[in-house]
Amino acid sequence: MEKSRAKSALKFVKSASQSAASWSSSSSSGSRGMTKDEALKDRLCDKAKTSQKPCAKENTKPQDFKLHTQQRAVKRAIFNYEVATKLYITERQKRQEERLQKMIEDEEIRLLRKEMIPRAQLMPFFDRPFFPQRSNRPLTVPREPSLSFRMMSNKCSDCMLPSSEYSLVFNRTVKL
Repeated sequence: MEKSRAKSALKFVKSASQSAASWSSSSSSGSRGMTKDEALKDRLCDKAKTSQKPCAKENTKPQDFKLHTQQRAVKRAIFNYEVATKLYITERQKRQEERLQKMIEDEEIRLLRKEMIPRAQLMPFFDRPFFPQRSNRPLTVPREPSLSFRMMSNKCSDCMLPSSEYSLVFNRTVKL
């Protein structure tokens, strides 16, 4: 249905444009004072002038072009190389640190083993008797613990005993 309407519309447009062209050519020829034959000759001359080809141009050379994919591939290759070198360097440093750490641990183990070797102690001198020296430090003065002060100074409600229970506990400890 659509195709038949489109075809009929095209026919109408073609017929209208042809009639308009014939009307404009007849009006233009009448206005100049030309006959139909002269107008036809003018049109043929115009067509002949337009049909003549201009002189041939030189062949154009196509320009080389670079695809963005090629540029991107180059950048990606450079990036991959940088990442690979960075990984290689970090891995090499890690191996170097592990090697140094192992050397240090081996040296420590060697020193510990060397210290663990039992050595003979010197023979004590029995020809000189041992006389203990009196200490220069002052003697310790005993003090009574202040339990009541500690319990009251505590802010914790769980640690504080009610006064009646506290007095019972305190009396028992004092009497004992």
